[in-house]
Amino acid sequence: VQLQASGGGLVQAGGSLRLSCAASGRTFSRYAVGWFRQAPGKEREFVAAISWYEGTHYTDSVKGRFTISRDNAKNTVSLQMNSLKPEDTAVYYCAAVQAYSGAYYSPDGREYNYWGQGTLVTVSS
Repeated sequence: VQLQASGGGLVQAGGSLRLSCAASGRTFSRYAVGWFRQAPGKEREFVAAISWYEGTHYTDSVKGRFTISRDNAKNTVSLQMNSLKPEDTAVYYCAAVQAYSGAYYSPDGREYNYWGQGTLVTVSS
């Protein structure tokens, strides 16, 4: 499966952005999908994930501000980001892994075997 992330940009603190991850090549519905980010000089970190049962999971720093969702008919997963902070500045990547359990997800990027190219989110103060 090929993944294409989009929607990044420059936004002021407190603003919103919506990232999209579009999949092609295979039906997306049996894949768990995660969003990860990497800020300059820092390691990649988990942001959010959604299982194919649509269970959602977030890292603590984005809970209440970010919402992950999926539209299997359109083969897309979105990340709605509200109340953005300068510390959210990073390149955001979507990733997918075929899951044999509808509840499966992982915060460990090593568990994902398909990755998009990344989209840059810059939040100015």
